Amino acid sequence: MDNFQKPVLVISRCLGFDNCRYNGQKLQDDFVEQIKNYANIITVCPESDIGLPTPRNSLRLVQKDKKDELKIFQPENNIDYTEEMTEYINEFLNNLDQVAGFILKNRSPTCAISDAKIYNSKNGVPSRKGPGIFTKMIKEKFPNAIMEDEGRLTNFQIREDFLSKIYMKADFNKIKNNKEMANLIDFQSKNKYLLLTFNEEEMRKLGKITANHDQKDTSKVFYLYEKHLNKALTGNSSYTKNINVLMHGLGYFKDKVESKEKKFFLKQLDKYRGNKVPLSVPLNVMKNWIIKYDIDYLKQQSFFEPYPEELIYLKDSAKNQKN
Repeated sequence: MDNFQKPVLVISRCLGFDNCRYNGQKLQDDFVEQIKNYANIITVCPESDIGLPTPRNSLRLVQKDKKDELKIFQPENNIDYTEEMTEYINEFLNNLDQVAGFILKNRSPTCAISDAKIYNSKNGVPSRKGPGIFTKMIKEKFPNAIMEDEGRLTNFQIREDFLSKIYMKADFNKIKNNKEMANLIDFQSKNKYLLLTFNEEEMRKLGKITANHDQKDTSKVFYLYEKHLNKALTGNSSYTKNINVLMHGLGYFKDKVESKEKKFFLKQLDKYRGNKVPLSVPLNVMKNWIIKYDIDYLKQQSFFEPYPEELIYLKDSAKNQKN
């Protein structure tokens, strides 16, 4: 599992790429800096891309009621940029191809995922929080897009899931170009355990789609597979799902490991369940067995190495933050 496709990521330009924030600054983000060499990056700043200067007066989202159109407005200059912004975003999104995920700036009126202030009038007060206008349109065009903001990605578990998902999506984007069933079968096989940690129901649906007992056209199979893969990747891993996968893996060693080795593994699994050790402890025990006993099926499972190990944060790779 050491040959990884570079995922295509759309990242807010102010996160270390350019001084394009409303105040003329950029934010240096450790994770974004780290992933630059392991992904193909498309940067975006909707505000500067429509020609607004830097620095500039801040924009605000205005929506009197949820039924009303979300507008983006610059109160100091009394200018409504909604039409111009919408046209730009539509063009930008229509030109995207095979994007694996988005990393966006939190609290931004354009790029926030869920925490942008929304005002009840042009000169009123914030009435609630929601997605920025750019993110709102992403969700409308790509309902199951993999996206996080830079604040949430400081959480170990959220970052692990995000990385696992974008590298899986990058692998799928590669094979869907040629639409060869052998590649899809291989993809489903090697990602079975990892998909199990996100959504077991969708993982089983994906298995049935791949089996193609109804002899559907290959293009139709790939269409259905991508649709359900995207649904599966909206789920999140948890310690119970990880334990379930490791117990599945244990079945491959029932006639191989000694009783005391199995007891040791189960003890570490119990410690992980009790939040006393990180997942890496029982995981590495099993990875050692996979190598020792040369279990080909488990060697291919992306669960054991879902993304390049260089992207593991050494400072918090031992943390056990369970969902």
